Amino acid sequence: MSPETTAPRSLAEALRARDDVSLSALLRSRPDLITPVPTDLTQLATRAGTRASVVRALERLDRFALQTAEALAVAADPATYDELLGLMAGDDGDPTVTAAFPGALATLREQALVWGPDERLRLVRTARELLAPSPQHPSPTGLGPTVAEATAGMSPGRIQEIVAEAGLATTHDSVSAVASLTDLFTDRVRMSALLDEAPAESVDVLSRLVWGPPYGQVTADPARHLRWLTDHGLLLPTAPGTVVLPREVALHLRAGRAHRVTEPLAPPVEAAATHRPQVVDAAAAGQAYTALATVEELLKDWHEGGPAVLRAGGLSVRDLKRTAVALDVAEPMAAFWVELAYAAGLLASDGEADERYAATPAYDEWLEMPAAERWAGLVSAWLAATRTAGLVGGRDAKDRALSALGPGLDRSAAPEVRRRVLALLAGLPEGASPAPDSLLGRLRWERPLRGGQSATDDLRVRLARWTLSEAELLGVTGRGALSAAGRALLGLPTPSSKAGQHEPAGPGDKLPAHRHHHPAPAAPHSPADQAAAASRATRLLAPLLPEPLDHVLLQADLTAVAPGPLQRPLADTLGVLADVESKGGATVYRFTPGSVRRALDAGRSASDLHTFLAAHSRTPVPQPLAYLIDDVARRHGHLRIGAASAYVRCDDDALLSEILADKRSQGLRLRRLAPTVLAAQADPAALLEGLRTMGFAPAAESAEGDVVITRAHAHRTPPRTAPEPVPDGPPVPDATLIGAAIRAIRAGDMASTTPRKQTDPAADHPGGDLPRTGSAETLATMQAAVLTGESLWIGYVNAEGAASQRVIAPIRVEGGFVTAYDHTADEVRTYPLHRVTGVAELADEEA
Repeated sequence: MSPETTAPRSLAEALRARDDVSLSALLRSRPDLITPVPTDLTQLATRAGTRASVVRALERLDRFALQTAEALAVAADPATYDELLGLMAGDDGDPTVTAAFPGALATLREQALVWGPDERLRLVRTARELLAPSPQHPSPTGLGPTVAEATAGMSPGRIQEIVAEAGLATTHDSVSAVASLTDLFTDRVRMSALLDEAPAESVDVLSRLVWGPPYGQVTADPARHLRWLTDHGLLLPTAPGTVVLPREVALHLRAGRAHRVTEPLAPPVEAAATHRPQVVDAAAAGQAYTALATVEELLKDWHEGGPAVLRAGGLSVRDLKRTAVALDVAEPMAAFWVELAYAAGLLASDGEADERYAATPAYDEWLEMPAAERWAGLVSAWLAATRTAGLVGGRDAKDRALSALGPGLDRSAAPEVRRRVLALLAGLPEGASPAPDSLLGRLRWERPLRGGQSATDDLRVRLARWTLSEAELLGVTGRGALSAAGRALLGLPTPSSKAGQHEPAGPGDKLPAHRHHHPAPAAPHSPADQAAAASRATRLLAPLLPEPLDHVLLQADLTAVAPGPLQRPLADTLGVLADVESKGGATVYRFTPGSVRRALDAGRSASDLHTFLAAHSRTPVPQPLAYLIDDVARRHGHLRIGAASAYVRCDDDALLSEILADKRSQGLRLRRLAPTVLAAQADPAALLEGLRTMGFAPAAESAEGDVVITRAHAHRTPPRTAPEPVPDGPPVPDATLIGAAIRAIRAGDMASTTPRKQTDPAADHPGGDLPRTGSAETLATMQAAVLTGESLWIGYVNAEGAASQRVIAPIRVEGGFVTAYDHTADEVRTYPLHRVTGVAELADEEA
């Protein structure tokens, strides 16, 4: 039997001939095909040929697989294996291309972009339309139309003139003339002889058009060397003043290659520098601790309620600048930390009428976790987040500004790019940092650009650059190299298992076993796997993080030096008693009258402060600091502020007289009510602040005359969940879902394609509808099928009146219902017999 008679006539037939393993590979590589599950293989084939699905599949091919598809788009339809290989490897048969070609073709077949045997390879029609050349959309290969396509609108007389000028015999019709000209251009010997006769200027013109674009402009009276090309059909007119280089001529000049540069192998990721693994892990641990401290500082700054939410959502530019100053970082970095805290569910909007950002209750729980676990939570949130902080400050498609925490920052490709970048880092020798250009070159090969985009505009390239910088900020990498903790959290192989490899085994590295679609490295999917990965990372990082200290070093210049991170109770108390003057490896706190008064306002007494400092200082408490505390405490609360609108009372009437005499008190509009009481028209808070700016240390009091202790009020949002990442298309289905989908598709296909047993020819209706059977016959057929175990083909109308056809295996019939295994739904169901419109036995397989 000839290949033509056995070859599938459609993609649906080709899919029907596949086994379950092959269909599983298709559905895994193109998960959009089973969302929802197709009813049969014909519908699966139709869905595989839709424009959206084909575009998505093409965008996920690597460069060599895409080049193979592009070559098939300009080949004959159908093409043979050897013809397609010739377009890829050229006349000289590049051995590297020849070795990689079977893997690329297998990938295209697996993803149902190419179907048919080697003698009749066909590209899915939608893919051919996307990749084939046209005046509006030039081919990525740079090839123009064929001779037959270019001469479609040419007059028969002109075609005969070209044939004669080329030294060919004239014919009686245009079809045979075009075929004769095509044979000439595809004959290497005769074509070489024709070009040997061409003027040198003509050959120069061809060399400028050979690699594309193939179109050129000519005048109404072209030069002699151009006229020679048009007369011999080497340039054909497509429109007034426009000529094109036919595809067959270009392929001859290219020595048969469809592409100027064919790239069968993935470019290696080169190492820029190599450090000792211990140095990398130590540097990464330092960055990890800094990341935790930065997030804590951010949310501490927003402790009593953060910035207001813009009407359109997000932070204002002013608030982002203020946050950057508070964190002592640049604005892009401030946007990253804000977005990271948001992605981790640590901050959100409070939802009040005057909506503001604030920490969530999850932040308090996060603070109580060990440092390594807090880091693992932040990095896990970063890996999965689709919100992209690098876009902040840019503009969207409608030229609207993109703000931190605002809409429009989701990029569904971000998680995949992050994991792929880190996987490439893991493939380098241990402790090696990558050369950025080589890493970006590898990513471009794995996901090549289409449609004439420039590399600088490629979102994947920008995401990769942001990934490298953000991974360093978070301590996933140290000095540019992947840390052991980062590797463990990603679920990547340990360095020992990859000894001697400079790249992860992957696409293009082994030939001909060559896989051309590059999913992100297998991330731990199940909660148990994620917990195990986080636990491994925590164990690796914890010993490298600095232990919190329980002491500071007090100095005579009213400063305290924290030589490392402080335990939280100590840090919280010291943060009230003193102001942070500088940060770094050691934090410097400065004591001022205002900071000491802040501690006294919070309910601390002078003796409490002396005891606290003596207990937590490795040096004696300096005398200037003790004097400062005693002096502020002695004056603290000597003046009392209450509500009248507001009043000042003091047992020392001379002090009140001093306040009245001070010109700075005029704005408070004070007047004496009694020798020890002043009344003010300002409110108590303004009066407190005004007297403090004058150098006094007043204390607020309640209506009962007690001193009001003022502590910072922690503002929290209601419980909030972290933002859900925007998926990049349907998720990759697991083996269970794929197996169930394949069973359902095959059952539906069996129902639509299997012939029925013919019991009564007169009962068969035109169009293949089920025969109408009476209730008695339906019942008898069902009962017989229960005894024999045969499957039946039934017509069924549900309660809504929708008719469908199903393949069932009856299990029992009783009470007017049939319980059966429904092959179409892949489950046991019960159907009322009165809704079964017809029933027929399925033909034997041999029939």
